[in-house]
Amino acid sequence: MRRRILTLAAAAAGSALLLAACAPSDSSGQAAQSDEEVTLKVWSWRTEDIEKYNRIFDVYEKVHPGVTVEFEAFQNTEYNQILTTGLAGSDGPDVPMVRAYGQLQPNIEAGQLEPIDGIVEGLDDIAPSVLAGAQGREDGKLYAVPLATQTLQVFYNKAIFEENDLDVPTTWDEFIDVNETLLAAGVTPMALGAKDAWMLPIFSDIVGSARYGGSDFESDILDGSKTFEDADYVASLQIVDDMQKYLTPNAVGVSYTESQIQFTSGQAAQFPGGSFEIATFRSQAPDLDFGSYQVPLPDGSVSENPVSPAYADGNFAVNSKSPNKEAAFELLNWFATPEFGQLVADELNQFSPIPGVTYSDEVMEEAWDNFQKGQAPYLLLVNFRYGEPQGTAVLGEQVQKMFLGESDPAGVAKALQDGVSQWFTPGS
Repeated sequence: MRRRILTLAAAAAGSALLLAACAPSDSSGQAAQSDEEVTLKVWSWRTEDIEKYNRIFDVYEKVHPGVTVEFEAFQNTEYNQILTTGLAGSDGPDVPMVRAYGQLQPNIEAGQLEPIDGIVEGLDDIAPSVLAGAQGREDGKLYAVPLATQTLQVFYNKAIFEENDLDVPTTWDEFIDVNETLLAAGVTPMALGAKDAWMLPIFSDIVGSARYGGSDFESDILDGSKTFEDADYVASLQIVDDMQKYLTPNAVGVSYTESQIQFTSGQAAQFPGGSFEIATFRSQAPDLDFGSYQVPLPDGSVSENPVSPAYADGNFAVNSKSPNKEAAFELLNWFATPEFGQLVADELNQFSPIPGVTYSDEVMEEAWDNFQKGQAPYLLLVNFRYGEPQGTAVLGEQVQKMFLGESDPAGVAKALQDGVSQWFTPGS
């Protein structure tokens, strides 16, 4: 089957949506479905993955004669508005890629997506923190199949470690020794683009999640038995502040992109970030020999083991106005299979949440193995993006202030608690 693969600018997409004709409907209110050939429109914000999705959907079409998958990718920064317009009209996608957690809720609350409970099989073994990204906040129903799991850890340059006779740290003292040794050798220990505030909650959880208690703290704060002003959470922020000496000088003036270049060019020995960086590092520096590790347990940690915080990154859903729901649900069932999960790993270089997937890339395999040994939610993204101000936004801004000497760990914790308390009700 021939498939159109498109990248549309926001303006062109808006015009196309306005000019589109309505799909015919039967007496039940659902659009008529063809018994022969079906074209499924799949929308995404991943313009960089067009060719890869082309190969993925070729696999699907070969065993689904009569089905053509038309993949359309839009600019990431314009996608949310384009999708909202498309789902509200009659010419939207049959299968949209949708955001996760709090950013998914507006589509659910508007009735734009079909529940998939009892329709899509094979989702029971997905990590709860990942599956939660595809659920309705109020009704608890599933509305999408998770696409990828992102894990957070520290990447390190193996050549720089070898040159300085360093091993991957397994204790907190060893972690500090690694950073002190690099600092003394004139090597920036860690590259962090603190100018982009969204990186700071990631960094905070990489070095501090085990200290405040990871999943156990999540349960406590959700039921109201603890707040972000809890002593253990404040202690985790103190670690973030203490790490400043090991970061790129004037980290608040360094952008995320600049920090990536610092790591891939060998100017910095380590990069605290997400597994989504692996493909970027491979592209920017094909010869870079790097690995990853979990930050060892800080003194006083509530968690018993080091952890890799994680979250769901993107989901596939079915448009409630799709004229091809039967075919769309069949595609979603395929998205929940190990076959598709393996294609996500091999073609997209992402961690699939589907059990049974293996990774040929050694850095991906190492990062995934780390995650399997100790897991925690990326707390503020998973649980505190359901209202305004979002927890990640508050913490990012407040850590910047702390790095600039305008606040301290207790002040950051108070500002975070005050911010989320404007909309978050414990136990709800």
